[in-house]
Amino acid sequence: MTHDKRDEASQMRKDGQAGASKRPGGVSRRSLIAGVGGGAAAVLAAPAVARAQTQISWKMATSWPKGSPGPGMNAQRLADMITAMSGGRLTVQLYGAGELVPPFEVFDAVASGAAECGHATPYYWQGKDQAFHFFTGVPFGLTAAEHAGWLYFGGGQELWNQAYEPFGVVPFLAGSSGPQAGGWFAKEINTLDDFKGLKMRIAGLGGTVMRRLGVNVVLLPPGEIFAALQAGTIDAAEWVGPWNDLAFGLYKVAHYYYMPAFHEIGPALELIVNKSALDALPDDLKEIVKRAAMASAMEALADFTFHNAESFRPLLDKPDVKLRTFSPEIVSALAVESEKVLNDIASASPLAKEVYASFSAYRAKAVDYSHSAELAALVMRDHGLQQQK
Repeated sequence: MTHDKRDEASQMRKDGQAGASKRPGGVSRRSLIAGVGGGAAAVLAAPAVARAQTQISWKMATSWPKGSPGPGMNAQRLADMITAMSGGRLTVQLYGAGELVPPFEVFDAVASGAAECGHATPYYWQGKDQAFHFFTGVPFGLTAAEHAGWLYFGGGQELWNQAYEPFGVVPFLAGSSGPQAGGWFAKEINTLDDFKGLKMRIAGLGGTVMRRLGVNVVLLPPGEIFAALQAGTIDAAEWVGPWNDLAFGLYKVAHYYYMPAFHEIGPALELIVNKSALDALPDDLKEIVKRAAMASAMEALADFTFHNAESFRPLLDKPDVKLRTFSPEIVSALAVESEKVLNDIASASPLAKEVYASFSAYRAKAVDYSHSAELAALVMRDHGLQQQK
């Protein structure tokens, strides 16, 4: 740098210092801007840093064998989804049936805080309040899409929240299997008399209806169904549908396969969360839990729908498997008893009465619509495709 340039630079520094001394507090414009900018950056960065440093760990107890097709796999996906969507701020560790608590004690584990969340189905806890049945599988009830419609837009979710509130548990819809199978039977069921004395594993209100028709109902965890059929402890069992039934090997020990189920047209899976644990989350993580459950509900239904279709023919091709449907006489008897059961539940408590009123009013509208929509579309599709053969 030349002598002239050094003098010029020196003079500029002096002028700058003089200018600074003329501003309030002797702060230069450059310092002021830097200070404001730095302060704003610090204010904006602080929440992000705090968010990044917030790490919460949850345990998810489930009623399903770990990794089992359908429920087990989708529970794991949901746990992983929450972890990923939160950027690792909320990590969810899944425990299969029996690893943390027995399958039918998941609700109590979540209520007590032994697990922050759980993945199961509401009818496993129906002993706490009969109203719980309406939030999963009701005989001659709603399809998976109709059930989601009632929960999300028909007031069902608010009633579900109300039903679980006394236990400190918050429920979320987490999927559906779609229409299930009626079950596997060691002998053919031709008349109502064939039900009498039959020992059958069947869950939910389907079991209540079957009991009224003379069936000895046995409630077993999913992982024990095959062994019980094989040992002859039970004569029949319903589980889910072709995908799960094929995976569990039920066709090996019972050969008469009845479809569809009368009691689970669109049964729901649930994510249940301890209310205190949920309330302790920042708002964005609460929203992530909610939206992850909604995404899982769609993913689980798609998973079941695809794999049931893929598994159906391979299952029927197994030796000695015979596909059957319940006769009109049996279906009529099942329908009559089912409505009696629902009315009995409605009289069990004020909440159950309120839930039943909401559910049945919506079901009537859904049935009316489906006659000209889903049902009519499926009949039309079947007819049209048959013409192409």
